[in-house]
Amino acid sequence: MPSLTFRTVLVEPLYSGNIGSTARVMKNFGFSELVLLNPCEIDRNARIMSVHAYDVIENAMIATTLEGAVEGSNLIIGMTGLPGKTENEHKRMPALSPRKLREKLHRKSGVISLLFGREDDGLTNEELELCDMVVYIPTSPDYTSMNLSHAVAVVLYELSDIEGGETFLARHFDIELLYEHIGEVLADIDYKEHKENKTKMMVQRILGRAELTTREVYTLRGILRRIQMKVGKASGSPH
Repeated sequence: MPSLTFRTVLVEPLYSGNIGSTARVMKNFGFSELVLLNPCEIDRNARIMSVHAYDVIENAMIATTLEGAVEGSNLIIGMTGLPGKTENEHKRMPALSPRKLREKLHRKSGVISLLFGREDDGLTNEELELCDMVVYIPTSPDYTSMNLSHAVAVVLYELSDIEGGETFLARHFDIELLYEHIGEVLADIDYKEHKENKTKMMVQRILGRAELTTREVYTLRGILRRIQMKVGKASGSPH
């Protein structure tokens, strides 16, 4: 059966009360899968703020690495309060609104990890690099900072009645293999070394926004293998 499921991942949350409030809004909108990456101590404040949703916290997965937190995902979506942050150092990734994200995921099938960063500093550039897309909640320029659980509420509200479908998204693991394969081909064709990292980043951003299916990933890798065969033949050495 096709299904579209969402995993709310809190990256190193600083305040137990915010964990409780997040659990509450998750239950408000019908979500239950919570992952806590290196969280603060989950104390009495979490229970108080969760009200009748403490079961979401009790059933939460505690992760020690980001890779572990998103394992098994088809898409990884990072939330940012500073969309310009992803434009620095050639980390070009257009930020979507929650509503645009909903439109892109309509009728898709897979596991979607939603990454929410630290209350004081959000997600790092390195963490955003792992994401296939980023989402930005448009706020008043007079006061852009949002409480963690409020940001979760806005995003989950938009996704709460999204309809899944039969377009099965590729696993993020397979997409990572595709990115590695692209890197191999760039090396095989003697791509300019000083441009290689920037080019790989750009290609990842393009493909990340494409919501690739497994078949599409395999097709792209087949093309890359053909390129490698041709390069090997042209150079006179087998690849």
